[in-house]
Formats: sequence, structure tokens, C-alpha cells
Amino acid sequence: MGSYRNRALDKRSLTTISRKTASTTMNSLESVAQSLTRLSITPSASITHAETNSPASWRETLLATSSAPKSFELIKTLVYKPNTTKTAIPVPVVVIAREGTETSSSALGKMLNLKELSLASEDLLADFFALDKNSLSLLSLTSETFPKVVTVVDASITSSSSTFALHALSSSATVFLSGQDILSYLRKLETDELKYDIAAAPSKPTAKEKEVAKIDGAVQIAIGVKKEVDFSAWYQSVLIKAEMLEYYSISGCYVLRPWSYSIWEEIQNWFNKKIKAMGVQNVYFPMLVSQQMLEREKDHVEAEVAWVTRAGGSDLEEPVAIRPTSETVMYPYYAKWIKSHRDLPLKLNQWSNVVRWELKHPQPFLHTREFLWQEGHTAHLTKAEADKEVREILNLYRRLYEELLAVPVIPGIKSEKEKFSSALYSATIEGFIPSSGRGVQAATSHCLGQNFSRREMFNIMVEDPNDPSGQGKTFAWQNSWRLSTRTIGVMTMVHGDNQGLVLPPRVASIQAVVVPCGATAKSSDEDRARINNACDDLAKSLIDGGIRAKADLREYHTPGYKFNVWEQKGVPLRLEIGPNDLAKQQTLTVRRDTGAKIPVAFADLATMIPRMLETIQSDMFQRALAEYNAHVKEVIRWEDFVPTLDSKCIAVIPWCEREACEDDITERSDRAAEPQDERAPSAGAKSLATPFEQERWSPIKPGETKCVGCGQGAKRWTMFGRSY
Repeated sequence: MGSYRNRALDKRSLTTISRKTASTTMNSLESVAQSLTRLSITPSASITHAETNSPASWRETLLATSSAPKSFELIKTLVYKPNTTKTAIPVPVVVIAREGTETSSSALGKMLNLKELSLASEDLLADFFALDKNSLSLLSLTSETFPKVVTVVDASITSSSSTFALHALSSSATVFLSGQDILSYLRKLETDELKYDIAAAPSKPTAKEKEVAKIDGAVQIAIGVKKEVDFSAWYQSVLIKAEMLEYYSISGCYVLRPWSYSIWEEIQNWFNKKIKAMGVQNVYFPMLVSQQMLEREKDHVEAEVAWVTRAGGSDLEEPVAIRPTSETVMYPYYAKWIKSHRDLPLKLNQWSNVVRWELKHPQPFLHTREFLWQEGHTAHLTKAEADKEVREILNLYRRLYEELLAVPVIPGIKSEKEKFSSALYSATIEGFIPSSGRGVQAATSHCLGQNFSRREMFNIMVEDPNDPSGQGKTFAWQNSWRLSTRTIGVMTMVHGDNQGLVLPPRVASIQAVVVPCGATAKSSDEDRARINNACDDLAKSLIDGGIRAKADLREYHTPGYKFNVWEQKGVPLRLEIGPNDLAKQQTLTVRRDTGAKIPVAFADLATMIPRMLETIQSDMFQRALAEYNAHVKEVIRWEDFVPTLDSKCIAVIPWCEREACEDDITERSDRAAEPQDERAPSAGAKSLATPFEQERWSPIKPGETKCVGCGQGAKRWTMFGRSY
């Protein structure tokens, strides 16, 4: 039983329709016209045109078509999927609205009493309507599809005198209908079981209901969500099921469990060795910053600062901040310790936590209120020395991502708008998440210039040994560079699959797990013990050979259960031993990244297992690199810019490097983009980096090559994209 209701959505009235079963669709303009004729509906125009892949390109194409009406409005058709249990059949919510109508998924969810609406995937659209998002319209609602979805219609459509453009079940065909035509079409779909009534918006769920919803299904074994269908839910499920983290009682804060913290330890060990070879020493400074000291950086520290205002039952005389970064904590002591040019360079690094309170939509590892990082702070005599270190550190970050995490990155320079505001310039390595089509700032290395050392800041000044008079003074040149636990989130997003986490061997705390198999109810205790002992001996021999290994000898779980658990946790290699394997003196190896199964003789394990782990590491990087490269597109026309973003790619454009142009690109691309989930970051593109490797793209010709954003002269190729 469904209902057809008049409701409100944001600032516009909406009309709601419910229904239950699924779907065949008409595939040509002729069949659409025939269907409308049977309903006594005559379009004001019906046209075919070039394929369109975004609202902006659709509008531009129609405006350029002489047979289209001179005045029209686009009708957008959005399909949302409610959050459901693993076994429930999803009932999509279809929103049909004028192009300018704001469609709030949270308001819609409250109205319909549905949890966490998110935009439906292409797979779901294909399952229900046999259409892609660029072809979908209310005409895909038929007597067969109508009962299976909940439809919400912008009620202002029916009272408008405008002509509306709708996709004719194709991205290359459009029909133009009046508001009354649209209402007539929908009313023809009603049955005796669907009655028109007025209903109040659902009440807000109580705190108890929210808590129950949050932990629903927490003990399920399987991941339960497809990465390609609901990426956000998949990511959260993987982190929980793989025992990477636990949610904490304060929003934006998380418990890092041993499985994820061990990855951070591998990162620490690798990076510590590299920076100590450069003469960097580790230190630790307090996490509290006085208000007076933080005031020195007031132009650079925004509302993200968390303040301590009480101690016990008393208010503090002066609030103290929890460090959002450590410049103002460390640099007074640099001024104290650096008295001569002979005290330079000073190179310090600390591994610490920081707190930033500005987050509205926390995302584990990527955007959190508290996170772990290393922050290096160095002081140098000359700019040349500082510049050299910026690139050396950035190269270490690149190697860390590529050699440890098997994640490709592109090194480059941040724009003036996107750089660290206190820096002279910021170098960056930019990663990419193919499943979401978003870039991610993986790590940064900043040249601070003399911004913090100058007299009115921290006065870090020494005599200038290059001054012939011997009287000259110079301010120190400073750098800061940071890498955080964001690394773990990026690695998870890039490599994980529908079975769970996929760990690169070099950061896996368990590189190989040995599982006994093949015992049956008829197996004797001696047979079981013989298999278990063989597994235990094999794990010990691998450990002796430098492999991080474990034998899973738990008696209360089946081999299948163990396979699933270790697959979810991403262990790179599984070794199985059963009665037949013992007879053949071999083990069956199973790769986590590909599922490939290879029998290996016990005698060859010492050489084969390390070789297989290195192959897995290399293969994971090469696959991720090929995926990244396939999503980096050279774009030379604005018409192709937003469609490139909508196809989940990064647009590399000739750019003038003006901040006003960047602001305009962000605003225009946000306005022209396809609708995004409210919880997702902005749909507008921003500059990610100007890559150092400019030779990868066509040469910029001064005076000839134009900026894609504004048409002025372009300087360099720059990556633009949506980002986390």
C-alpha cells in the first residue's frame, strides 16, 4: 500500500508518491511519443540532439538547437537510496523537481522517515530503470516501475506556466511538457490503492533511536556494502569490520585499534630512519598553547581552535588552546636556542596529536577533530638551503606513499589560494580516490620563508656570515612539513574491495596467516593435531625468516570463517594446510589482492614467500598507478571541464594562476555540477597542484595557450578537481 501526498521540501512544496515493484523502460523518442499520445498528452516539442552528460551541457545543447522552445526550464530527476540493512531490498526515492529547487536529502529523509538518504549509484539506476543518470526522467515511471519507488514531485511544477524539458529516456533526446502535462502523466499512474492525502513531516528521531540505528548490524561478519554502490558506507564498514578503529563518544574522535596503529608504527619507523639520516632530531613540545602566544598567528589560525577554559570547578584566568599546529609553541624556543649562524641549521621533528574543531562532517582518518601526525620544523641560514629541504622532504613523502602504501601520488606546488597561509609557498603530493573521483592532499612540505622569524613575530635572527662588513644581520629561513594518519585512510580507500581491507605487505602487521583446513567429523584428534602442528611450525619458520606471520589455530571457528575474517582484515597472503597438503609436503597460498591460488612446496617457502610478498606490493602499486593515470584528463575547453569532473576524473588545464580565476572556476563548476550528497564535500573544483612534471602534457605556448577558466594567457598546467 502506498500513498500520494502533498508535502514540503526545503523552500518549495513537493508532492509525494509511493510505490512497490520494478521496471522496464522505453528507449526511443518514438516510443515515448506513442506513450504520451495514449495518455492524451502532446509535447510542445520533441527533439534529438548530441549526447549530454551534465545539466550544464544539456542546457547548452538545447539552447543551440533551433527546434527547441526559446524559453524553458530543465526538470532534474534525482534518485536517492535509503540506508537499509544488508538483507533489505532498497526502495529508491525519486525526486522530480525544477532545476532551481533545493533538494535536501536530510529534510527529505525526515519527511519520509527514512535513514541517511544518499544518491543512488549507476548500478542501482540500471537495476531499477535500465537507464543511466543522464537519461533518467519522470518518463521512466511506468505502471511497472511506479509501485516500486517513492516519488517526490516539486508541486510548483504543476502551478507554473513554464515549459519544462525532460530527458526522453535518453541523454540525446528531449521532450518539452507543461506542468499540467506532468501532473496528468503522474495521475495516470495512480491506482485505487494509491490515495491522495496530506501528511505531516515525520518527527525527529530520539537520541535512543539514533543510537540503535548506529549499531544496527554491528555484529555481522560480512562487509555488507558494495564499494561501487555506496562508497561512504563501504568505507565505514571496512574500518569497523577490519578492526581498524572504533567510534568514540565525541564526534570526530576515534579509537585507533592495533590493526591500524601498527600501520602508523611502520610509517614512523620508515620515516624516522630517513629524516635522522638528514640530521633531523625528534623532540616533544607541550600540547597547550597560551592565548597570548597563539595571538601571534591569529591571521592564520581560524575557528578550528579548541580552548580549555576551566580547571576543576574554577574558570581559568586565561584560556589555553589545544595545539592545532605547533609553530607558536616551538618558535619562541628557536629564538632562544639560535644565537649564531653556527647554530643553523636546526632540524627538529615531533610525533604528536593535534586538535582542530571546525569539522561539520568528520570522516575517519581523512577529516577528524583529533589526529596523529609528525610535524618537522627546521631553520636555515639561506633560502637555497630551505628550498632544497622542501623538495627532499616531499620526495620522502612520495616514496613513503609509493614504496610502503603502494599509493601513487603527484608532486607539485599549491596555488596561492590553497597554500598554507603562513607559508611563502607550499609543496604537496596529491593522491586520488577513483571510487569517489576526489583528490586528496596526501602530505605537504612548506617553505615558511622569513614570515615567522621576522622581528615582530619570533625574532629568530643571526649575524650574516656573508656580509663583508661583519655587522649584517639576517632572519632565519624556516620550513615546516607534515604527514598524518590520513595516510591510512587513503590507503584503505585506494586498495580496499568488496571483501574488505587489502593491505600492502610492507605495512601489514601480519603478512601471512596460516590456516588449518580439511579436518572433518571423521578426523581423529591425532590428525587434527598433526595439521595444527604443521601450521604452527610453518608460521614459526616464516617468522624466523623475517616474515610477520601467524597461525590461526582457533578450534571454535571453521576454516571458512577464518578465511573471511583475514580477508576482511586484508592480510596479504593466506597459507592453507590440510591432510592432502601434508601428504604432498606443500601449502596452498592464496593472494588477498587477486585471489590467485598457488601451491608451494614446504622446501621452497623460505624463498617463495618473500618473493610473493614483493610481487603483491609491486602489483598493488602498478594497478593503483594505472587507475590514477586513467583518471587524469587533459582539458583545454571549459565545455569539457565539468563533465570531466562528473566522470570522476581530475581535469588538468592550462591556467593563468590568478586567484580570482580560481574562485570563479570553483563557483562555476559547483553551479554546473550534478547534484551531490549533502554529506559529501563541495562539488566545486579547486586547484589541487601545479605538477612539477609539466612535460607530461602539451607544451604551454606563451601568448598562445589560453587559460581554460578565463581565457587569459596560461602559465602552467594545473590539476583541478573535487577533493576531500
